[in-house]
Amino acid sequence: MRLRQVALAGRDLDAVVDELRAALGIEVAFNDPSVAVFGLRNAVLPLGDTFLEVVSPQQADTAAGRYMARRGGDCGYMVMVQTEDTDADRRRAAALGVRVAWSVDLEDIRGTHLHPRDLGGALLSLDTAVPPAAWRWAGPNWQRTVGAGGSAAIVGVEMQCAQRDAVAQRWAALLDRTVEAAPDGTARIALDRGTLRFAAGAPGADGVTTLDVAPGPRTRPRGTDMVICGTRIRLV
Repeated sequence: MRLRQVALAGRDLDAVVDELRAALGIEVAFNDPSVAVFGLRNAVLPLGDTFLEVVSPQQADTAAGRYMARRGGDCGYMVMVQTEDTDADRRRAAALGVRVAWSVDLEDIRGTHLHPRDLGGALLSLDTAVPPAAWRWAGPNWQRTVGAGGSAAIVGVEMQCAQRDAVAQRWAALLDRTVEAAPDGTARIALDRGTLRFAAGAPGADGVTTLDVAPGPRTRPRGTDMVICGTRIRLV
Protein backbone atom coordinates (compact mmCIF):
# COMPACT_ATOMS: atom_id res chain seq x y z
CA MET A 1 0.00 0.00 0.00
CA ARG A 2 1.59 3.25 -1.11
CA LEU A 3 1.00 6.89 -1.86
CA ARG A 4 1.03 6.95 -5.67
CA GLN A 5 -0.54 10.19 -6.92
CA VAL A 6 -1.80 13.55 -5.65
CA ALA A 7 -4.04 15.89 -7.64
CA LEU A 8 -4.10 19.67 -7.45
CA ALA A 9 -6.97 21.79 -8.75
CA GLY A 10 -6.19 25.09 -10.49
CA ARG A 11 -8.01 27.61 -12.62
CA ASP A 12 -5.13 28.00 -15.10
CA LEU A 13 -3.85 24.52 -15.93
CA ASP A 14 -0.99 25.65 -18.14
CA ALA A 15 0.31 28.19 -15.62
CA VAL A 16 0.35 25.64 -12.79
CA VAL A 17 2.09 23.06 -14.99
CA ASP A 18 4.74 25.60 -16.02
CA GLU A 19 5.39 26.42 -12.38
CA LEU A 20 5.75 22.76 -11.42
CA ARG A 21 8.06 22.09 -14.38
CA ALA A 22 10.29 25.01 -13.48
CA ALA A 23 10.47 24.25 -9.75
CA LEU A 24 10.70 20.46 -9.75
CA GLY A 25 12.33 19.73 -13.10
CA ILE A 26 9.50 17.41 -14.15
CA GLU A 27 7.55 17.10 -17.41
CA VAL A 28 4.04 16.23 -18.51
CA ALA A 29 3.59 12.56 -19.41
CA PHE A 30 -0.11 12.57 -20.21
CA ASN A 31 -3.20 14.67 -20.77
CA ASP A 32 -6.09 12.29 -20.13
CA PRO A 33 -9.06 12.93 -22.46
CA SER A 34 -11.33 10.81 -20.28
CA VAL A 35 -11.46 13.49 -17.54
CA ALA A 36 -13.64 15.56 -19.90
CA VAL A 37 -16.59 13.53 -18.57
CA PHE A 38 -16.04 15.37 -15.27
CA GLY A 39 -15.82 18.74 -17.06
CA LEU A 40 -12.03 18.90 -16.59
CA ARG A 41 -8.71 19.15 -18.39
CA ASN A 42 -5.68 17.61 -16.75
CA ALA A 43 -1.96 17.02 -16.90
CA VAL A 44 -0.05 14.21 -15.16
CA LEU A 45 3.64 14.71 -14.30
CA PRO A 46 5.81 11.82 -13.01
CA LEU A 47 8.18 12.17 -10.07
CA GLY A 48 9.93 8.83 -10.31
CA ASP A 49 7.03 6.37 -10.21
CA THR A 50 4.78 8.73 -8.23
CA PHE A 51 2.66 11.37 -9.91
CA LEU A 52 1.40 14.93 -9.61
CA GLU A 53 -1.83 15.60 -11.44
CA VAL A 54 -3.27 19.04 -12.13
CA VAL A 55 -6.96 19.31 -12.97
CA SER A 56 -8.75 22.43 -14.19
CA PRO A 57 -12.53 22.94 -14.57
CA GLN A 58 -13.61 23.65 -18.15
CA GLN A 59 -17.32 24.18 -17.53
CA ALA A 60 -19.63 25.45 -14.84
CA ASP A 61 -20.74 23.40 -11.84
CA THR A 62 -18.06 20.70 -11.77
CA ALA A 63 -17.22 18.87 -8.55
CA ALA A 64 -13.68 20.23 -8.73
CA GLY A 65 -14.95 23.77 -9.32
CA ARG A 66 -17.32 23.61 -6.36
CA TYR A 67 -14.51 22.26 -4.20
CA MET A 68 -12.19 25.10 -5.27
CA ALA A 69 -14.92 27.60 -4.39
CA ARG A 70 -15.19 26.12 -0.88
CA ARG A 71 -11.41 26.22 -0.46
CA GLY A 72 -11.14 29.77 -1.82
CA GLY A 73 -9.23 29.10 -5.05
CA ASP A 74 -6.44 26.86 -6.29
CA CYS A 75 -5.81 24.01 -3.86
CA GLY A 76 -4.86 20.39 -3.26
CA TYR A 77 -7.70 18.17 -4.45
CA MET A 78 -7.25 14.39 -4.30
CA VAL A 79 -5.05 11.69 -2.73
CA MET A 80 -4.57 8.43 -4.63
CA VAL A 81 -3.36 5.39 -2.70
CA GLN A 82 -2.34 2.22 -4.49
CA THR A 83 -3.69 -0.91 -2.81
CA GLU A 84 -3.60 -4.65 -3.45
CA ASP A 85 -7.23 -5.72 -3.05
CA THR A 86 -10.05 -3.54 -4.40
CA ASP A 87 -12.75 -5.91 -3.20
CA ALA A 88 -11.48 -5.71 0.38
CA ASP A 89 -11.22 -1.91 0.09
CA ARG A 90 -14.81 -1.63 -1.04
CA ARG A 91 -16.04 -3.97 1.70
CA ARG A 92 -14.34 -1.85 4.35
CA ALA A 93 -15.81 1.33 2.85
CA ALA A 94 -19.30 -0.16 2.91
CA ALA A 95 -18.88 -1.33 6.51
CA LEU A 96 -17.84 2.20 7.50
CA GLY A 97 -20.76 3.81 5.65
CA VAL A 98 -18.44 5.59 3.20
CA ARG A 99 -20.10 6.01 -0.18
CA VAL A 100 -18.38 5.31 -3.47
CA ALA A 101 -18.46 8.49 -5.57
CA TRP A 102 -17.07 6.81 -8.72
CA SER A 103 -15.54 3.48 -9.61
CA VAL A 104 -14.13 1.63 -12.57
CA ASP A 105 -12.91 -1.92 -13.13
CA LEU A 106 -10.54 -2.27 -16.06
CA GLU A 107 -8.17 -5.00 -17.11
CA ASP A 108 -5.08 -3.14 -15.84
CA ILE A 109 -6.52 -1.06 -12.99
CA ARG A 110 -9.48 -0.91 -10.61
CA GLY A 111 -10.26 2.50 -9.13
CA THR A 112 -12.59 3.65 -6.35
CA HIS A 113 -13.22 7.30 -5.44
CA LEU A 114 -14.66 7.65 -1.94
CA HIS A 115 -17.03 10.42 -1.00
CA PRO A 116 -15.17 13.17 0.92
CA ARG A 117 -18.30 14.12 2.87
CA ASP A 118 -18.34 10.64 4.39
CA LEU A 119 -14.59 10.26 4.84
CA GLY A 120 -13.34 13.81 5.53
CA GLY A 121 -9.87 15.13 4.85
CA ALA A 122 -9.90 15.00 1.05
CA LEU A 123 -11.20 13.06 -1.92
CA LEU A 124 -9.50 9.65 -1.71
CA SER A 125 -9.01 7.24 -4.58
CA LEU A 126 -7.99 3.63 -3.94
CA ASP A 127 -6.47 1.98 -7.00
CA THR A 128 -5.22 -1.53 -7.70
CA ALA A 129 -2.87 -1.64 -10.70
CA VAL A 130 -2.00 -4.78 -12.69
CA PRO A 131 0.93 -5.25 -12.66
CA PRO A 132 1.64 -3.17 -9.52
CA ALA A 133 4.39 -1.15 -11.27
CA ALA A 134 1.93 0.04 -13.93
CA TRP A 135 -0.22 3.18 -13.66
CA ARG A 136 -2.87 3.71 -16.35
CA TRP A 137 -3.76 7.21 -15.10
CA ALA A 138 -0.33 8.49 -16.23
CA GLY A 139 -0.80 7.30 -19.80
CA PRO A 140 0.88 4.63 -21.90
CA ASN A 141 4.34 6.21 -22.07
CA TRP A 142 4.95 7.73 -18.63
CA GLN A 143 8.15 5.73 -18.09
CA ARG A 144 9.77 7.69 -20.92
CA THR A 145 9.17 10.90 -18.97
CA VAL A 146 10.55 9.66 -15.65
CA GLY A 147 14.08 10.76 -16.56
CA ALA A 148 12.97 14.37 -16.43
CA GLY A 149 12.05 14.05 -12.77
CA GLY A 150 15.10 11.98 -11.92
CA SER A 151 14.79 10.29 -8.55
CA ALA A 152 12.20 12.76 -7.23
CA ALA A 153 9.20 11.26 -5.44
CA ILE A 154 6.10 12.27 -3.50
CA VAL A 155 6.67 10.77 -0.06
CA GLY A 156 4.00 12.41 2.09
CA VAL A 157 0.80 14.42 2.04
CA GLU A 158 -0.82 16.53 4.76
CA MET A 159 -4.52 17.34 5.02
CA GLN A 160 -6.25 19.88 7.22
CA CYS A 161 -9.39 18.60 8.94
CA ALA A 162 -11.98 20.23 11.15
CA GLN A 163 -12.20 16.92 13.05
CA ARG A 164 -8.60 15.80 12.80
CA ASP A 165 -8.64 12.77 15.08
CA ALA A 166 -11.97 11.39 13.87
CA VAL A 167 -10.95 11.79 10.23
CA ALA A 168 -7.57 10.14 10.81
CA GLN A 169 -9.29 7.19 12.51
CA ARG A 170 -11.75 6.78 9.60
CA TRP A 171 -8.91 6.77 7.07
CA ALA A 172 -6.98 4.28 9.19
CA ALA A 173 -9.97 1.95 9.43
CA LEU A 174 -10.56 2.20 5.71
CA LEU A 175 -6.90 1.48 4.91
CA ASP A 176 -6.57 -1.16 7.65
CA ARG A 177 -3.74 0.83 9.26
CA THR A 178 -3.08 2.49 12.61
CA VAL A 179 -2.83 6.15 13.61
CA GLU A 180 0.19 7.55 15.42
CA ALA A 181 0.49 10.91 17.17
CA ALA A 182 3.40 12.81 15.59
CA PRO A 183 5.66 15.33 17.40
CA ASP A 184 4.42 18.13 15.11
CA GLY A 185 0.86 17.72 16.43
CA THR A 186 -0.49 15.86 13.41
CA ALA A 187 -2.08 12.43 13.36
CA ARG A 188 -0.08 10.18 11.06
CA ILE A 189 -0.72 7.02 9.05
CA ALA A 190 2.34 5.24 7.69
CA LEU A 191 1.87 3.33 4.45
CA ASP A 192 4.37 0.84 3.07
CA ARG A 193 5.64 3.74 0.96
CA GLY A 194 4.56 7.24 1.91
CA THR A 195 2.89 8.95 4.85
CA LEU A 196 -0.52 10.54 5.36
CA ARG A 197 -0.77 13.36 7.93
CA PHE A 198 -3.87 15.01 9.37
CA ALA A 199 -3.70 18.49 10.90
CA ALA A 200 -6.37 20.53 12.67
CA GLY A 201 -8.17 22.95 10.36
CA ALA A 202 -11.13 25.30 10.20
CA PRO A 203 -14.65 23.93 9.64
CA GLY A 204 -15.57 23.56 5.97
CA ALA A 205 -11.98 23.71 4.74
CA ASP A 206 -10.89 20.06 4.78
CA GLY A 207 -8.35 19.34 2.10
CA VAL A 208 -4.77 18.72 1.01
CA THR A 209 -2.45 21.49 2.17
CA THR A 210 1.12 20.13 1.93
CA LEU A 211 3.10 17.68 -0.20
CA ASP A 212 6.42 16.23 0.91
CA VAL A 213 8.69 15.76 -2.09
CA ALA A 214 12.08 14.06 -2.13
CA PRO A 215 13.90 16.18 -4.72
CA GLY A 216 15.60 14.81 -7.80
CA PRO A 217 18.75 16.07 -9.51
CA ARG A 218 16.79 18.50 -11.69
CA THR A 219 14.79 20.06 -8.85
CA ARG A 220 15.34 23.81 -8.80
CA PRO A 221 13.84 24.88 -5.48
CA ARG A 222 12.91 28.34 -4.33
CA GLY A 223 14.03 27.41 -0.83
CA THR A 224 12.89 24.27 0.97
CA ASP A 225 9.22 25.33 0.91
CA MET A 226 7.25 26.51 -2.12
CA VAL A 227 3.58 27.29 -2.63
CA ILE A 228 2.23 26.18 -6.00
CA CYS A 229 -1.46 25.91 -6.86
CA GLY A 230 -2.37 26.93 -3.31
CA THR A 231 -0.43 23.96 -1.94
CA ARG A 232 2.77 23.96 0.09
CA ILE A 233 5.46 21.78 -1.46
CA ARG A 234 8.03 20.82 1.14
CA LEU A 235 11.35 19.37 0.03
CA VAL A 236 12.45 16.59 2.38
